Amino acid sequence: MDLSTHYLGLELNSPLVPSASPLSRSLDTCRQLEDAGAGAIILWSLFEEALTAETETSARFLSEQHTGFAEASGFLPNYHDFRPALETYLEHLRQLKETLGIPVIASLNGVTVGGWVAHARALEEAGADALELNVYYVAANPDESGAEVEGRYLGLLDALRHQISLPINMKLSPNFSSVAYMVKRLEAAGADGVALFNRFYQPDINLDNLRLQPALYPSTSPESLLAMRWIALLHGRVGLSLGATGGVHNAEDAVKLLLAGADVVHLCSLLLREGPGALRRVRAGIEGWMVDQGFDNLAEFRGRMSALAVPNP
Repeated sequence: MDLSTHYLGLELNSPLVPSASPLSRSLDTCRQLEDAGAGAIILWSLFEEALTAETETSARFLSEQHTGFAEASGFLPNYHDFRPALETYLEHLRQLKETLGIPVIASLNGVTVGGWVAHARALEEAGADALELNVYYVAANPDESGAEVEGRYLGLLDALRHQISLPINMKLSPNFSSVAYMVKRLEAAGADGVALFNRFYQPDINLDNLRLQPALYPSTSPESLLAMRWIALLHGRVGLSLGATGGVHNAEDAVKLLLAGADVVHLCSLLLREGPGALRRVRAGIEGWMVDQGFDNLAEFRGRMSALAVPNP
């Protein structure tokens, strides 16, 4: 079966792309994902605020301890023994490019235009094949309009588009008043693709100590229906790449998203729970379905169930 697809201007041998997760931190795991049939690898997200906090903490402990205690510097480790997170990320990216035969996509989560541009340049120089932008922004300010929130996304994209030549993928949440219109605006601003949809962390409440606590729950298959609907509505109406993310746990989930018109299908919770071998099972399931239906390649059925193709959209 020919599962090749086009994504962000790249030629992939498979539409199955592991999304940003801790799995990408291991070189051996990335090799296993490639062997299992991954079309590309998306690295874990590089958070600008985490890098800023690391720099401030290092400066406080390594550069300011002598204030009032001149002898303290003699007890401190050598600054060069500490490897910044950005340097570690870039070195890992270079190693993956040397080892893997599939595209490696960097993931950047930033909060300021300056930080995004500086880090995006470093990722491009390290050899990333594309860049996924995860604008993790919760619009919680009641005085901020929807247009202002959209402007934040567009402004960041515009700043990057003028500084780097890498294909750019925007990972979006479903919380826009008009998802289709926002995607069209991003395409006009230079985005090469969108990933639908991001899952925001939701805080929980501990009833015993009356404190807020973090909560992270794996996705479930029904969650993929949200991306399926919007990809079906967008397929054939926009020219950028469409990636489906969230809720893909088996071959049936993946096939439905491809029928809706997705160029790639991202996997995360399934791989975190079962490991790289689960991707091989999903790929085998897609190929088995194609044999049963008489399809030889992905292009023959991708978008067959989009809004432009069904009798009663």
